[in-house]
Amino acid sequence: MTKPRAISPSLLSADFARLEDQIRLVEGAGADRLHLDVMDGNFVPNITFGPFIVKAIRRVAQAHLDAHLMIAKPHRFLEQFVEAGADTVIIHYEASEDLRRDLRTIRRLGAQPGVAINPDTDFDLLVPYLPDLDYVLIMSVFPGFGGQSFIADTLQNMRKAVARRSDAEYLIAVDGGVNRETLETVFATGIDIAIVGSGLFGAEDIPGRFRELRG
Repeated sequence: MTKPRAISPSLLSADFARLEDQIRLVEGAGADRLHLDVMDGNFVPNITFGPFIVKAIRRVAQAHLDAHLMIAKPHRFLEQFVEAGADTVIIHYEASEDLRRDLRTIRRLGAQPGVAINPDTDFDLLVPYLPDLDYVLIMSVFPGFGGQSFIADTLQNMRKAVARRSDAEYLIAVDGGVNRETLETVFATGIDIAIVGSGLFGAEDIPGRFRELRG
């Protein structure tokens, strides 16, 4: 039997007026991870939510929570997001002033450390930090807004991340423009998790779409 593909719903695309119901829908369909996009209007040109909302989601969600911090100087807020209930805290290579320090702080606080890279950042820059990582997030669009088109050049970063996994153990996820048209290409690289937002929550039948994407 073929193992189901790992799909992580991005709650930024959910209906926040019915957020608890939509979390229940995707968890009931089999989602065991939820992706939380945190934006500060500084590192990226958009604002979403902070630790308070993560804490509220934690109260209703059973799934593993991945907090993707698209914020400047993330070290200032690591403790707050861990205390709010994030299981994995993902910071951007481009935003951290001291990446190794920040990754080790996340682990010391009791969460799993992750790093995200933008489409124009070469995965090879992460190689010195791989022993400190549990999660690598390859951005296949430039962060800031949902619903963008997939950037095919980022497939090279996915392949590099997979090829380097013999050096360290980490999950590889892809975020941005992942939908029914791009999903096969993404998983063909050997990555572990596809993050899907509007391609999932924009469907009339959300559980059915989740099961379709999962394969």
